[in-house]
Amino acid sequence: MSRPGNPWDNALAESFFKTLKRELVKGKEYKTRDEARQDVFKYIELYYNRQRMHSAIGYNAPCDLERDAA
Repeated sequence: MSRPGNPWDNALAESFFKTLKRELVKGKEYKTRDEARQDVFKYIELYYNRQRMHSAIGYNAPCDLERDAA
């Protein structure tokens, strides 16, 4: 862990939330918090972890990487 205020502390989380906002939430209006929660859950579980290619792991999907490692 680095010192407080280091810009790299939250880089991974900030990158994920930037992607989430850009690919899912931008331009959408949710009527309820539950509707937004379900949409985010589907994005993470069904697309982001299973299909979306990630440059940090050699342009593989996280599920594929875990399967290959097992």
